[in-house]
Amino acid sequence: MVETTDRSLSKKSYRVKAYLGRYPYNLVNSGNLEKYYQTLTNFNFLVDKIKHPEFGVQSLIEDYELIDAEDTLNYLEYNPDKVKSLKLIQAALRLSAHILVIDKQQLASQLYGRLLNQKMPGEIKALLAQIKLKTTTFWLCPLTPSLTSAGGRLLRTLTGHNGWINYVAVTPNGQQVISVSHDKTLKVWNLITGEELFTLKTDKAWPNVFAVTPNSEQLIYVYFYSILKVLNLETGDDIFTLSAHNGWINAVAITPNGKHLVSASDDKTLKVWNLETGEEIFTFTGHNDSVYEFAISPNGKQVISVSLDSTLKVWNLETGEELFTITLNNPWINTVAITPNGKQVISASADKTLKVWNLETGEELFTLIGHNGWINTVAVTPNGKQVISASDDKTLKVWNLETGQELFTLAGHNSSVDAVSITPNSKQVISASNDKTLKVWNLETGQELFTLAGHNSSVNAVAITPNGKQLISASNDKTLKVWTLENRKEEFIHSKELYANKGHNSSVDAVAITPNGKQLISASSDKTLKVWNLETGQELFTLTRRNSLVKALAVTPDGKQLISASGDKTLKVWNLGNGKEVFTLCGHTSSVKAVAVTSNGKNIISASFDTTLKVWNLGTGQELFTLSGHTSAINAVAVIPNSKQVISASDDKTLKVWNLETRKEEFTLTCHNSTIKAVAVTPDGKKAISACGDKTLKVWNLQTRQEEFTLYGHHNWVKTVAISPNSKKLISGSSDFTLKVWNLETKEVIATFTGESSISCCTVAPDGVTIVAGDASGRVHFLCLEGMEI
Repeated sequence: MVETTDRSLSKKSYRVKAYLGRYPYNLVNSGNLEKYYQTLTNFNFLVDKIKHPEFGVQSLIEDYELIDAEDTLNYLEYNPDKVKSLKLIQAALRLSAHILVIDKQQLASQLYGRLLNQKMPGEIKALLAQIKLKTTTFWLCPLTPSLTSAGGRLLRTLTGHNGWINYVAVTPNGQQVISVSHDKTLKVWNLITGEELFTLKTDKAWPNVFAVTPNSEQLIYVYFYSILKVLNLETGDDIFTLSAHNGWINAVAITPNGKHLVSASDDKTLKVWNLETGEEIFTFTGHNDSVYEFAISPNGKQVISVSLDSTLKVWNLETGEELFTITLNNPWINTVAITPNGKQVISASADKTLKVWNLETGEELFTLIGHNGWINTVAVTPNGKQVISASDDKTLKVWNLETGQELFTLAGHNSSVDAVSITPNSKQVISASNDKTLKVWNLETGQELFTLAGHNSSVNAVAITPNGKQLISASNDKTLKVWTLENRKEEFIHSKELYANKGHNSSVDAVAITPNGKQLISASSDKTLKVWNLETGQELFTLTRRNSLVKALAVTPDGKQLISASGDKTLKVWNLGNGKEVFTLCGHTSSVKAVAVTSNGKNIISASFDTTLKVWNLGTGQELFTLSGHTSAINAVAVIPNSKQVISASDDKTLKVWNLETRKEEFTLTCHNSTIKAVAVTPDGKKAISACGDKTLKVWNLQTRQEEFTLYGHHNWVKTVAISPNSKKLISGSSDFTLKVWNLETKEVIATFTGESSISCCTVAPDGVTIVAGDASGRVHFLCLEGMEI
């Protein structure tokens, strides 16, 4: 936020500031709710508030919360239907907050995409009309709902990590979220606003490298190797450093009274520290190998440690005495949990079983058998009556802790269940899976209540707020997502419509538009091709490839045939009129990654992981010749409009231009520092644009064989590129989730659209304004560049 004093403001800017900041509050305070409704559905007000240096998106989100004041229900102008509309707009802003904080210019596209649904109320439809009418800059307008709609259980996304997020926790006061990532950072977030408060560097990316005091005032984390730091959780300032272990610290935890810290290390010991003074109180010695996990009893009097020496040890936290040792038959215990009454400990073993032990005597009470895979985690309900185990066998099991009886199995995930969390009232359990989803289950009946879908990769961890109203999930997609668990009635949208219209069940790897601009074809890792009506976004029919993944598409100039390239080393030619396969082209020795058709419609050019290009006769399906010269996989191919030349892009960091008449390489373009993912040629045949893993695009003059300039702006791999029919605009898609439109004359980005997953492919329709992109989650985005023709 930019700091600006009132004195530095002109009278006009002061009035603007006062209007933006106090106006909504004054309207509600005075009971003028009708004007309040009008203000917060006025697109110009939203733009001004977000763009003002002293306000921004969070301030705007908070404006909508004024309607929840206790007095407002008594105002005559209180209108429940209009309040619902305001809540939907607020939800849309919250869903896009992580994008708008970085790029305020995307307000139009994000609001439009989140609120685009025919069942929305009149105020929302009026706002959408305003957006189209009043947006004066160029923007990408969604034509179909391809973003997660406002009004669902997803509240917001937290972004900032550069690696997988392995663990997430909520502070006891419910105000902050702490995440640990594979990028070896620990981040602290404000749960209410989504703001990243500060980042700490760690030497490990493990879940148990930190602990928070019960009063939520201090954070203890493993800073480096054998060093612990204690810091103020509000300010991020160091309080003191603890250093005494002689090996890696594997786990830390705080006693329930908040006075002592326990740490476990590869040096075979546990240490107990005084958190007020930083003094080491005593060391637990007795294990013969690394201590990698432990648990503290609810009364704070005992510690149960787990070691690679195949033992569990129980220690007295008050005296430092070892009480007893449990020798295990299996050397690897995945996790341990203690019942709320402190009388039992549950261990999960690599032998696919759980054991329940008497914590007072060390006696084994019973063994829980039933899983067919590794048990990843266990959790005990707050009431102490049940234990839930999650496994690689894709299931959760619920057990009665008094009898050891299996109550029921929770089945529904399509992959390993990696984490669980139980609501404070012991009525629901939330499971996180490698299948990218979370599921919420009724613990009394075993019924699946609902599924939370929104992550683009494995969900590794989940945490529930102390009040049981929200949960936070952490994923390999480098994001945290905040969801609501509260019962709610979707007023305007059915639950199945709250999530984006994905189209495919897996990554969309290629898209192509017919020459007449009426149909779109998309190809996916789900082994299907889909044909869409480009004007309406309606799916017309599906073509299934059962044997392998479709990697690339091309449509013949007459629009009658479609060519698909596959991971099974073949190409297939399809009749677009009836959807039937015409013939198959075989000859490559590895996956076919790209395909193009000459502008005269006579030949197909395919590019493969086998480092070759092949030229085929489209009429007969005969292979004409092979072009060899690249030293690594070829990712893309484009035909120069004269049909006499073709250009290829490779993992060997080069572009090669080939002559189809002489069947020889004409020249090589070398300048990128990483694999080249895509290439396109302008319709006039004068320039080529390459997209690269080094986050750049390069524009090449094909006549002089020189690089003209480089385009910078993406923050991750650029994976796809397309050029407008008049050769003036460039469209690029990236792993940074953005689709960008560039002016090739000014070299500037004129419009950006941020999706919810990596953009893997894109294309431009003959009308020059309709743009289609596919992403890694299976979404097909139909967009229109508003504000000009390209």
